[in-house]
Amino acid sequence: MRVSDRQRRFFRGDAAFALPELYDYLEAEGYKYTIRLKANTVLQGHIAHLLKRPVGRPPKYVQRFYATFSYQAKSWSRKRRVVAKVEWYSGELYPRVGFIVTNLTRPAARVTAFYNHRGTAEQYIKEGKNAVKWTRLSCRTMKANAVRLQLHALAYNLANFLRTLALPDEMESWSLTTIREKVVKIGAKIIAHARYSVFQMAEVAVPRDLFRRILDMIDNLRAREPAPC
Repeated sequence: MRVSDRQRRFFRGDAAFALPELYDYLEAEGYKYTIRLKANTVLQGHIAHLLKRPVGRPPKYVQRFYATFSYQAKSWSRKRRVVAKVEWYSGELYPRVGFIVTNLTRPAARVTAFYNHRGTAEQYIKEGKNAVKWTRLSCRTMKANAVRLQLHALAYNLANFLRTLALPDEMESWSLTTIREKVVKIGAKIIAHARYSVFQMAEVAVPRDLFRRILDMIDNLRAREPAPC
């Protein structure tokens, strides 16, 4: 069974990927895609009715309008679906307009929402670069760098595992960089006794109660033995 028979594959890209050869390849390989298009007069002509300021006093919230139409550039082999989003912001003279070429059959608003997840993925990549430093690939061979990148990815996944399952609600918005600096790389003074050791940690970064709850949540992840009957 081919990969395309077992699972759906998607591709999201900004305007740098708006290439006719890429469209043909993705369609031939069975990919569903959303790729941003640069605006031009022909595209704007299809949504001319949405580029006029709405009648009445502008509201405080953002007014969003969507449109979908068929379009074929001169370099394209055939017509393709284009989704347009027009946003009117309070206090701005002109609307914000975006065009997306796609082969998805979803409603225009859902196509736009799917494309917007590209920015979310880029934030994850940026977070990995800053928190885990997974771009530090200074080994001499490609294989060694590949192993190093896999270790960085493993560290990133473990950090996300910690953030998802072992952090209290008030730490939900913490970035991985903050977690690394305040929770993982925390300084401590170790006082060793005959039967036990004491870790003395400053409460500047993480208060005692918060750190105790983190440890309790980690402990609760352990598999418990069933109680005897």
